[in-house]
Amino acid sequence: MANNKSAKKRILVSAKKTERNRYYRTKIKNTIKAVHEAVEASDKAAATIAFATANKSIHSLVSKGFIKKTTAARKVSRLHKMVNKIA
Repeated sequence: MANNKSAKKRILVSAKKTERNRYYRTKIKNTIKAVHEAVEASDKAAATIAFATANKSIHSLVSKGFIKKTTAARKVSRLHKMVNKIA
């Protein structure tokens, strides 16, 4: 257990960051899952709307520093290919 003030603060800060990271990870997984479900259902309109939402949320996480720019570009590119395959 933490004995000094700075160690106690680090425990609180790391718990807060862990909770925030868990929220962002869950959010990004759910937006990507929505695109996958729309693509599997072959619903072009729903897939396009879900892709727009996912694109915006992924790039907002880049600006927050949660994921790297190249990772976001890769994820968006793959989603975009999936959405474009629906015809």
